[in-house]
Amino acid sequence: MIHSGPAITVQMLDDGIAEFKFDLQNESVNKFNRVTLDDLDAAVQAVKAHPEIRGLLVTSGKNFFIVGADITEFGGVFSHGRDYIQDWTMDIHRIFNAFEDLDIPKVVAINGFALGGGFEMCLANDYRVMSDKAQVGLPELTLGLIPGFGGIIRLARVIGVAKAIEWISSTRPRKAADALADGAVDEVAEHDKLRDTALAALKRAIAGEIDWQAKRALKLQAVEVPGGAADSYFEGVRAELAKTTNPEQYPASKAFLDVIEKSADMARDQAVAVEAEHFAGVAVTPQADALIGLFLADQVIKRAAKKNAAAAREVKKAAVLGAGIMGGGIAYQAATKGTAVIMKDIGQAQLDLGMNEAEKQLARQLQRGRISEDKKNATLKLIEPSLSYDGFNAVDIVIEAVTENIKVKEIVLKEAENALREDAILASNTSTISITELAKGLQRPANFVGMHFFNPVPVMPLVEVIRGEQSSDEAIATAVALALSMGKSPIVVQDCPGFLVNRVLFPYFGAFDRLIKDGACLIKIDQVMEDFGWPMGPAYLSDVIGLDTCVHASKVLADGFPDRMKTDYTGATEALFKTDRLGQKNGKGFYKYVADDSGRKRKTADDEVKDILAPHVDAAAPGSVDFTAEEIRDRLMLAMCNEVARCIDEKIVASPEEADMALIMGLGFPRFRGGALRYIDQIGLKEYVALCDRYAHLGKAYEAPQILREMAAKGERFFN
Repeated sequence: MIHSGPAITVQMLDDGIAEFKFDLQNESVNKFNRVTLDDLDAAVQAVKAHPEIRGLLVTSGKNFFIVGADITEFGGVFSHGRDYIQDWTMDIHRIFNAFEDLDIPKVVAINGFALGGGFEMCLANDYRVMSDKAQVGLPELTLGLIPGFGGIIRLARVIGVAKAIEWISSTRPRKAADALADGAVDEVAEHDKLRDTALAALKRAIAGEIDWQAKRALKLQAVEVPGGAADSYFEGVRAELAKTTNPEQYPASKAFLDVIEKSADMARDQAVAVEAEHFAGVAVTPQADALIGLFLADQVIKRAAKKNAAAAREVKKAAVLGAGIMGGGIAYQAATKGTAVIMKDIGQAQLDLGMNEAEKQLARQLQRGRISEDKKNATLKLIEPSLSYDGFNAVDIVIEAVTENIKVKEIVLKEAENALREDAILASNTSTISITELAKGLQRPANFVGMHFFNPVPVMPLVEVIRGEQSSDEAIATAVALALSMGKSPIVVQDCPGFLVNRVLFPYFGAFDRLIKDGACLIKIDQVMEDFGWPMGPAYLSDVIGLDTCVHASKVLADGFPDRMKTDYTGATEALFKTDRLGQKNGKGFYKYVADDSGRKRKTADDEVKDILAPHVDAAAPGSVDFTAEEIRDRLMLAMCNEVARCIDEKIVASPEEADMALIMGLGFPRFRGGALRYIDQIGLKEYVALCDRYAHLGKAYEAPQILREMAAKGERFFN
């Protein structure tokens, strides 16, 4: 044994070949934590001390190669500041460079995912052989970071600047065929023949049949910029990338380009120093803090879902009541994941509509090459349209998805319960109505829960699983397990008006209505909030949701929380709704919607809106008061963030991570801000409370909840 450490072993094989195996002890995957990095350093020194080694076969003892850096260690490193991070990164470069500079051929066998630092290690090898089941890539931009272990420098030199930019900016892992076509790997092997293929390549390299020195030399020298004119080339690339990614919101998207441009004419050792400098620069940004926090929060909700699903009953067959947009979407999503589902409605036309929508969705997947014709047909067969409750005695769970009206839901839920086995679970896809209230008319309230899906169901990842006062652990667990089986991210919340997501959304809409009342311009409000990072401003979002839906939900919330959500005036949303403006669904709301040449409806300003709103505005006219962007942002965000804090205080949701992830997945809260509670953290609790005090005269929605005052006094944060 040449080396035996906690993460790496180096063992002689035959013919002067040593196997350099990554196999991190006490972990299910290989990752670059401090232990692995220190062991890599030691293993390289051990190889240097054994001149009889003629070549290295680099392998993994896990199912994956290396999944990347250990993100849980970033907080401890990044908290020391920019200079410390740069020195830390340069030390890693020293280790990777020493590995790359070993004067023997090194062939890596990529047996599974090699992402981030894992792929950067592959690039430090001289020859790469990839399993046909593996994937490689550099996803660091999703964390607000750039590749920091030499990935930018080496990839640009291996596959060229243009392809490297596409790989890094897209963050998308590449399958073997694509990686080979782009030149990121040298060979692809059948998975069960990977080791033999890599070993054979290493023997060819030792024999001089593969010019591994030339491959290494390529990574040590300057890189050619397409077209030769670096300034104009990178200016064009930046302009193109800015169309999809705002560099002010995601600074890493600019930083990695700066690294390529500034280091293009440098040798490796100079170039990696540029990479380290820029890595440290983005690592200390609030965007990196937020995006890394979201990655860790995603792990929290996955663990919570697994725990919450522990007591689940097996669901062999499900049913959905209602074949509308929501019901049809739920049935389609369940079927695509292999669950047989009855889709019931009261009219054949509705059932036909639901089945046609499912077929349209599957046809789209087929056209994009994501499913086969057989898969399409098999999925459709799993959806059984029905006008009756026949077969419901064989169903394990039913999801009611009829109109958002408590009387209608009560009738439908009672009918369904009578058709079910006594142990079957009944769920309501209500977005606002109390689960505890709906349970009052049921014979088996312990078997009743809420399952709030978001529209469009195939796209939106969040499902709120709502626990009523009498909901059993088994019912909650079964609902969570079903959502997981459908490919969704379930978060368990306690019952209250609006649950979590709608409860915190409607104070935001209320603040918007109040701004309009005070004379703000709705178009400016939308622009300010889109600049803040929302995919659409509150006026446009209201139109997309539907003004009728917004008015209904706001009344439910106002009844539930009258001290801060009930108003003594008619808001802009209700005023427009009363004139039969419903939003996108009938072509007129805060905006009007006109089809373009492609048939897609585009929003444009509508002068009639000012006339409708004029009687409901305290100022001289709608839009006549020029609020600053800061005032607009603060008034909207304070109302929302305060309500999220109240939900934490009341334990409506179990953790800050779950609260923020619910807003990201359910509302499109700006990812680079990390969620409402992280936004409060980044402002600072004391500063945030002072901001609330500045606007407290507007009403209780703007007053800092007691939990925030107490946290500010103690110097606490939601995330440490």
